[in-house]
Formats: sequence, structure tokens, C-alpha cells
Amino acid sequence: MYKLYGSIKSRAFRVLWMLEEIGESFEFINASPHHPDVLALNASGKVPVLLDGDAVITDSTAIVTYLADKHGQFTHPAGTIKRAQQDAMTQLVLDEFDSLLWTAARHSFILPQDKRVPEVKESLKWEFERNLERLGQRLSGPFLQGDSFTIADIIATHCLNWALVANFPVSDKGMRAYAKDMREREGFKRAFAHLQE
Repeated sequence: MYKLYGSIKSRAFRVLWMLEEIGESFEFINASPHHPDVLALNASGKVPVLLDGDAVITDSTAIVTYLADKHGQFTHPAGTIKRAQQDAMTQLVLDEFDSLLWTAARHSFILPQDKRVPEVKESLKWEFERNLERLGQRLSGPFLQGDSFTIADIIATHCLNWALVANFPVSDKGMRAYAKDMREREGFKRAFAHLQE
């Protein structure tokens, strides 16, 4: 059984969703960043942390990639063009959406007060909306890669939900509809139910 440490309001949600999608049993330990249990496993104190037996895996993208590869679900085989395109899409989402949201969060409540530059958030929002419009133009099916639901969809949907909570503009109608459809997946609903625990 897997053990997942993290908060549902963090990137750990991506891993919760993945675990629910693949149908593997797991124990979820609701732990915030820098919790002593997390620090014992990850010196940075960051979540999520996944235990697979005695092996410790950190970083949400690394974890969902590992789970997808191990269980042969929601990914394309390594060494194929489809996998290269999937990896490119995953990196695009991390570079053009996750990084902007994370920078805004850092300048809102994470960095020490004297290190924050709140004014940067307006440019981050502008860049986010521009990037979202470009991604919306590429959307050619129900998922980011057409007919295949992959880990890129998990990360993208998490970013879109994060954007809504952080008051980032999500005005592209196609991407809003895409995110709504992703939230209707049973795996997403089961993962979200952990919020009530």
C-alpha cells in the first residue's frame, strides 16, 4: 500500500487524484509542508511525499509519472513520439502555468514580508491569461492530447483550479469547459472527497 503525505490544498492533490484514477489502495496522511513527519522524509519539507515500501519519492510530477509508468495507465510508453509529446505538454503546463501560480503565491504569503513584491502579480496574471489562450487554441479533443487522458491533464486541471482560487483570469471558454469536464471525472471526485475527512 502506498502512503501519501501532503495537504489536499497543495500539489499533493495531483497525486491523490492519480491514485484514485488508477484504483490502487493507499493511506493519505494529511500533513502540511514542514510537518515533522514530512521533514523526516524530505529535508526540504515540501509536499507531496509518496512512500512505496521503503522508497521515498518527492515532487508531484515525478510521483504521478512514476505511478503512470509503474501501472501502465494515463501515459504513453517511454521512447515513443506520443510520450515525447506528453512530456512536452507536461513541461509546458509546469513552465507556463504552475510556475506563475507558485511565484504569485510566494509573493503573497510564503516569502518573508520584506522579500515580497506584490506588484509582480499583475504581470503574472497577464502572462497566465496569454498562455491559457494559446493552450486553448491547441485543444483538439476532450483532453490535452486529443482522446488520451494523461498525467498532463491532471497537472493542468490542478493549475486551472488553483488559478480560480488565486483569482487568476481563466477567461478562455474552451479551457473553462475543459476544466469543468475534468472535475466531473470519478477519480477527481473521490480525491476531492478527502477534503471532507
